[in-house]
Order: sequence, then C-alpha cells, then structure tokens
Amino acid sequence: MKYFNLKQITVLISFVGFAFIFSCTTLETNTCYLVVGDSLSTVELGAVTDLKSDLDKVVDGDVHLISEKEELPKKGDFFVIGTTKSNSLIKELSFQQKINLSEAIPGSRGGIWSKAKLSSGQEVIVIGGSDVQGLQYAVYDYSKEILGVDPLEYWTGKLPSKKSGLDLYDFQPRTIPPPKVPLLAYFENDVDELANYRGKLLEYDWETYTEMIDALVRMRYNAIQLFDMLGRPEFFIRPEYKTLKPDYQIDIAYVGKMIDYAHERGMKIAVDFNLGYQIHPMPAEKADCWKTYKNDWLEAWRYYFEETPLAKTDIFILRPRHQVWDWKYESSCGENKIDVFNEVYKAFGNLVDEYKTGATKVLVCYSDGMEMWNSGFRPPKDWIVLWSDHGFGDFEHLPNTTDGYDFGTYMHAGYWLNHTVHNPYPEKVETVMKEMFQNYDADAFCLVNGQNFRPFLLNLEAYSAVCNDPETFNGGDFYKNWTERFFSKEVAQHAVASMKWLHKAQEGRRGYVEHLWEIREAVSYLSNAPIERPGKTPIPFDYNRVESDYQTTIQSNEIIQKSLIEAKKGWALEQSDFYHAYILLPVQLYSDLLAFETTLHKMAVLKRQFETSKNPSFLEESIALVPVARDQLARIFEHRESGDLDKKWNNWYSIKLRRQNNGFPTVEMLNDIAANLNKMTL
Repeated sequence: MKYFNLKQITVLISFVGFAFIFSCTTLETNTCYLVVGDSLSTVELGAVTDLKSDLDKVVDGDVHLISEKEELPKKGDFFVIGTTKSNSLIKELSFQQKINLSEAIPGSRGGIWSKAKLSSGQEVIVIGGSDVQGLQYAVYDYSKEILGVDPLEYWTGKLPSKKSGLDLYDFQPRTIPPPKVPLLAYFENDVDELANYRGKLLEYDWETYTEMIDALVRMRYNAIQLFDMLGRPEFFIRPEYKTLKPDYQIDIAYVGKMIDYAHERGMKIAVDFNLGYQIHPMPAEKADCWKTYKNDWLEAWRYYFEETPLAKTDIFILRPRHQVWDWKYESSCGENKIDVFNEVYKAFGNLVDEYKTGATKVLVCYSDGMEMWNSGFRPPKDWIVLWSDHGFGDFEHLPNTTDGYDFGTYMHAGYWLNHTVHNPYPEKVETVMKEMFQNYDADAFCLVNGQNFRPFLLNLEAYSAVCNDPETFNGGDFYKNWTERFFSKEVAQHAVASMKWLHKAQEGRRGYVEHLWEIREAVSYLSNAPIERPGKTPIPFDYNRVESDYQTTIQSNEIIQKSLIEAKKGWALEQSDFYHAYILLPVQLYSDLLAFETTLHKMAVLKRQFETSKNPSFLEESIALVPVARDQLARIFEHRESGDLDKKWNNWYSIKLRRQNNGFPTVEMLNDIAANLNKMTL
C-alpha cells in the first residue's frame, strides 16, 4: 500500500488550499478543516478526498485539508480523520481515553464517529477506523447519514441539501462494528449495456468504471471480481459479437489500469482463473481432458501469473467446470470429474502459493459444482467454499455438510435470465441469507453477481446490508427506507408495491431474457423454421415448446399489469428521472414484451387449430393478428430506444447494444411468420 510522507502531505495541502494558513484569522466559522496524519495511505487519502468533496456539496464555507502537525486555526469546524497508526491526534485521543478506538476496538473493518476536545481546547469531530477499511466505512456512513450524500448519487441523480455547522455535529457517538461477512465481492459479469452505452463497445469508459467502483466502496463492497473485461470468450468467438465488434481486442494495459484504480480505492481484486479469456486464451478442445492437457493448463496459469496484470490478483477463484466455456465439465477422455478437480484444485492452489503466498483461494460451487461437492469433491482445506443460489436468490441444492471448511455464498442481485429488468427481492435476501448464516455458518465470503450494475442497485445494497449486520436487517424496513431515500413517503409506497408485483411476476425464474427465448420458440413454430444457435445443433420448430409457455406467460402478464398500475400511480405524483428509470420504465418494458409474446401465443393456438382441423378460418384469424404484433413490436422498440429521461443514460436500452442473450424479435421475423401463414392457406 502506498503511503505519503510529510513533504508530500504538505504539497497536497498546498494543492487544496494551503493559503488559508496565512489568513486564518479572516475565515468564517463555517470553514471546515480535515486534519490528517503524516502517514496517510492512498486508500485513506481517497476517503478523505471524498469527504472533502461531500462537504463541499453541503456547506457554504470552504473545506480544507490540514496536516496534524500544523497549528489549527482559531475558528472553524474540525474533522480529525484516520487511524491510530496514521494520525497522531487520534492516537493521543485514544491514549487519553477520550475516544474508544484501537486496532482491536471495534476491530478490523470497524470504526467510530465521536466528538472530542483536543489538548488545545478545540472541539473536533473524530472519524476514525481500527484499520483503513474501518475508516472508509466511518467516513462514508457519516457522509450518507449526517451529510445526506447518497452513495449511489452518480447512478440515481439524488443530490444532498445544504447543511449548517450545527448539522455537522448532530449525532451521538457511534461505534461501527466490523461486518458479519469480512469479504464482500462484486462480480463484474454480463456487462454489455454498462460497457456499450457510451459508444465504445465492450469496454468500460473510465468515468463509468471508476464511478461503479466508488459506489461499491461506499456500499461496503471490498472486492471486485473482474470477468467480462478480461475478454470473455463470447466477445471474440460468438458470431453475434463478431458482427457487433469484429475487431474486438482486449486492452491489457487498460486492464492493469483498472486493477490499479480498484486497489487505490481499497478493493481487493478477485479473478476466476478460467482459461478462455482473450488476455491469453487456451483452445477449448484442451479444456475437457485434464490428464492429457494438464501441462497446458498449468502453463496457461503460469502465463497469467508472470505476463499479465492478473499477477495483481488478491483473491483467486476457480469453478469446477469447463475451463474455457461456462458449462459442465464433461471429459472427452473418460475421466471422473470429481477426481479431476480434486487434482486441479491442489495443483492450482500450489501455483497460487508459489506466486502469492497467503492469498485467498475461493471455490465457487456453481451449478453442478454443488452436486459434485455433495458427491465427495473436496479442494484442499485452505480454500473457501462458496455455495451458489440458482440465480434468483434461492437455492436448488443445499450442502449435506460443510465438512469443516470456511463457507460463504455466491448470490445474484441480477441474473442473465432477467438481465434487462431487475427482480427486486430484499425480503428474500433477508430470509435466505439469514438461513445460510445460521444453518451453515456461510459467512466467510459473499460474492454478489450484479450483472450490468445499474438496474440492480436495490438488491446490491440489500446484500451489502445483510452481510454487514444480519441481526438488524429487515427486508420490509429496507424496502421502505430505500425508496423513501429517493421519493416522498406516498410515492415510495407505490414504488414498493410496484416492485413487489414485479418480483411476483418473475416467479419460476422467468425474467425478461427468459421471455425472449420463449418468443424465439413461438416465432420458430409460427414460421416453420428451426431455432438457429451458433455453434450448436438447430432446434426444430415444435408446438409443444410453445404450449408449455402459455399459462405462465398469462399469469406473468396479469401480475405485471398490477405492477404497472402501481408504478403509474407513483408517477402521477412525482415525475422524477430516477422514479421513471427505476420504477416505471422497467415495468413498462416488461409489460411490452409480455403483450407481444401473448399475441404470438394466440397466433400459435390458432395455427395449431388449423393444423388439427384444417379449418381455414383459424389460419385467417392468426394472420389477422400479425398487424397487432407489429404494433406491439414497434412499441417495444419505441420504449427501449427512448429509454431514460436523463440523457446521461442514452443508449442504455438500445436493442443493438444489448447483451446478446436469447436474441431479440425483429420485423423480419414477423415478415417470415406472415409469409409462412399465407403460404399455408394455398
């Protein structure tokens, strides 16, 4: 970790307003001074700079940094910030028992707010941490709760109101205890919209990336797992992505810069060391036979450690799956996959120990990995084991034993099946996470998949809150408090009601992207054309596939209309950009898609009735619905292209720039349907 010496601190103070030392007697009493130590680390400096920025937003006077070695002005509001290691004033106040803070109290990742009197007689606000992360949480909690600065300000547009000098002191001394879960990591996965919406495809622009990191830090996430931005195989192999960006090439230097920024903000870097990244891809045919290609796997990992920015990894993740594509490991050479991965985890773990002794190693039991665990798969004991939900907050499998391992969870704030429209479920977060903590001691680590981040803010904060303090977390209270942060109490009630209906509409893991697949099945049947899948066998058109979707789509559509009614009630009372973006628009998009799918289903029923009865009237009725479907598809395009009211988010819902999962309905598809139905009348 980088530290600043006294000379550097002096230069920094000069940069932010050193001139006040020569004229302090003329300053107003509402001038704020942030008193920092001489051994300020990079991460501490980031937190202090953020606090200065937050104060600048809410106070009328100036805000300055000042070294602990400088004589304090006679007047002003003073913040003494740091740890007992980095700030001698905090160390002195602790020694004098004026504050209750040490490395052990409240403990790692814990901190305090307090008010104290220095030996000079000046009253100060103390914001301190047992360690650097504890200081971060103390600072950001103070900013949120006392200054009113929203941790998601960039993403929500919520701005704080002005504060008086008295407001700054309007708190009781607080101890911020260490969180229940010491490692809370964000999984950077399925990020197409986040990477694409500003025009540079499949790469974060720097502002978006850093703002995401900053928001995560304020939400108490202390690690980020990089994945898409390492060049996931889809980006340079799948035809859809080759069409979108034929010259895709990972910028390795940029990856290194991204990692450095996260480290500067106090985040650990986690990486799943699969072998398909464009940063150094291994041929897929070598990823399904360990005994033959063992040396290729090991050499590829060594290359990561020696030749790429992944050498900066802090948390080493591995899934017991195919090491290029995210699917089950099915050996091409007759191996038992449990035996394979018992060997793989030992070998990879030895490499980690060789290159980075003491680093954290994490097994993610995703999908069939849980079945493997329950059938006897075991990594070495120094691996943390993460148990995975099924994508929508629940578990399809539970461990038959934790077998003495440190256990944690891999949860989804969003999932690829509902990638476009969120599934809000803070009440499920409460019940499921508390059960995992109580029944399996699964509190060593929590990895949260946030998909493309912006639509999943509610669940991301809910997971952070329950991992911080499950004893006090209540899903219903969280819902109420979260919405009232952004909307009036009356509007918040409609927002919560709408989101609860939106959640219910997705029961059975049937999110927006899953409905895109159902639409493909309906289009396939109506046009008598197989579903083409790049690299896979086409799926023949089949009425039974469509029929199985009827009832659930009807139910989802009925429920989503209730969600839309509540969303519109709130909108009638408060037309804010964020209400539109987070409450109204997602439900409108979902409703549009279900209306279109429902019409296709009606057409499919009529086509089937014609096929069984040969009565041409059924076919005529089906053909008559084509214009209805065209209008509904046009409505889908219109709402997605118009998108947010805040122009900062232009192109977020662009159909061209969407995540390339399950395709998207087109006018050409409807033309094919019409042509096929008309041909059947001949």
